[in-house]
Amino acid sequence: MTRPRYRLFRRLSWICVQCRANHSVASNNSSPRVLRTGKKGKGGLPDGPARTRFAPSPTGYLHLGSLRTALFNYLLAKRTGGQFLLRIEDTDQKRTIPGAEERLYEDLQWAGLQWDEGPNVGGPYGPYRQSERTALYRSHAEQLISTGHAYRCFCSAERLDALARHRNQAGLPIGYDRKCFDITQEESEERAAKGEPYVVRLKADGYPLFDDLVYGKTGQNRNGGKKHLDFIDRVYEDPILLKSDGHPTYHLANVVDDHTMKITHVIRGTEWMASTPMHVALYNAFGWTPPQFGHVPLLVDKNGQKLSKRNADIDISFFRDVEGIMPAALVNFAALLGWSHTQKSDVFSLEELKDIFDLKITKGNTIVAFEKLWFLQKAHAQRFAAQGGAEFEQMVNRTCEAAEKMWSKEQLDSVLQGRTLASYITPLLRADAKSYTKPEEFLTRNQTFFTTSLQRPPYEPAASGKNASSGSSSPVVPLSALHTAAAALSLVPESHWNAETHRFNISSYDGAGAVADSVSPADVSDDEAARIAKDKAFKKELYHYLRWALSAGAPGPGIPETMEILGRAESVRRLEEARKLTMSAESQHSSSVKTPLAFSLNGGKAGGSKGANDADHSWMGSLAPKNNK
Repeated sequence: MTRPRYRLFRRLSWICVQCRANHSVASNNSSPRVLRTGKKGKGGLPDGPARTRFAPSPTGYLHLGSLRTALFNYLLAKRTGGQFLLRIEDTDQKRTIPGAEERLYEDLQWAGLQWDEGPNVGGPYGPYRQSERTALYRSHAEQLISTGHAYRCFCSAERLDALARHRNQAGLPIGYDRKCFDITQEESEERAAKGEPYVVRLKADGYPLFDDLVYGKTGQNRNGGKKHLDFIDRVYEDPILLKSDGHPTYHLANVVDDHTMKITHVIRGTEWMASTPMHVALYNAFGWTPPQFGHVPLLVDKNGQKLSKRNADIDISFFRDVEGIMPAALVNFAALLGWSHTQKSDVFSLEELKDIFDLKITKGNTIVAFEKLWFLQKAHAQRFAAQGGAEFEQMVNRTCEAAEKMWSKEQLDSVLQGRTLASYITPLLRADAKSYTKPEEFLTRNQTFFTTSLQRPPYEPAASGKNASSGSSSPVVPLSALHTAAAALSLVPESHWNAETHRFNISSYDGAGAVADSVSPADVSDDEAARIAKDKAFKKELYHYLRWALSAGAPGPGIPETMEILGRAESVRRLEEARKLTMSAESQHSSSVKTPLAFSLNGGKAGGSKGANDADHSWMGSLAPKNNK
């Protein structure tokens, strides 16, 4: 087989650059094509199903940026009813990390991104590891050689190094001088058959612009035949497609795989934008239609520095195993990195993301604010606590494991009093899910639930008023009234000891009579309005006192939930302990004590499903409403 006739012109070194470029274009009977995106629907979505892929290399582990890339491809496929493929690009065997491929599978499945085709799943376009597709790449490289779009380069490493140093010393850009391009087809094949080492280079006569799904028409529209010109030599941007060991470079393998696997859309990071024109040129050389490309913004920290994938703190295993981040929270966080939406909330499950995802990708670098991740962690914890299910069970299990590491079995047994750790932690998580970040921090925040010895600070009233006789400040609500209310709440029997009962009893307790008259606003003349204002002040002080008595004032679940979680025996013990600690303060203000307090049961439910008027309140003894038995 002989070379195409037009190649004779390349031997005429005196032909002008413009003529050479024009002749090259004419000989191919077409100008370099510009990639056009197809018709897009609302939000930039394609009208038909999209086939997307995630193609990681096992030279490292899955990190935040690569998770986002995988997620966007996954969501695009699922939103359009298409397929999401996983392909392992393992041609760089020297840099492959043992076990990295298995970790990739584990991390993706942990995040809920299950592939439709790929390793361990199979599919009609396999194999899905590049190391198993070497023969395919070689045949396609030979195809380009036969059509004149590629050529064998036999230059030694020493010659190429000398050329590079020569140009570098002259302050010129690096490139290849196409010394081997003028070798005849017969000589090229003969030298290859004899085993002489060679690489295959693409004859890059131009790198065309392309239409990006995010950035629009972009690229440098470079002409590889007249990019680097100087008085020393002409050089060309002829990238290597096949290495001397017979393995493909990333560019050849990537293009061949995407075409043969029928990929329609490629969503990847902006770091690959510089390579995309080369890939489009390679598609043109094969005569193939390129997929649609969309490049997502670079992830940077608050200082504008790129998040390095080599940093352990963005590795998926760090988020999962060290920080205790739940997959739903991390996937939600990754989705918001460069994607905009019109929903009222930023909190999405993976299923919800499938329904609303589109290609409204923002341009420019995306700042990664990890505060948002912790906000989403709390938000999803609340959802799981409210819904139950497998995710909530995992929260419970992880928190139980952390508790067993933080406290001894003897200490836990003294708190549990025969209950299982899971049955104790479950209502605690439900009651305080809004504060859940990770198990250890959650337990530290709620450590008063795991001790029988509280270290309470001296009690300080929430509010105080002016004593008319002495002019000194005094509590708005005397401690004796708070002790009475706490004692009344303690009368609830074990059978009714739950948050619903406590919430009803506290709200029904009429404490207006114990509040100083000075609490009522001066402009309130209506007796009922004054009573309501006093009762509100009483409730505020009662909640303040009960939190101090039951949990030493530490933040946490509401008082009704706290009493249910602690149980009747421990709650009554803590309330009695608190009463004794404040007895001396109570005697100082005994003159402030007013009329006895009583429950005012006006509607609602107490201790069960019956209403206030027909409920059995016999268990309340003398505190029961007089119209009930």
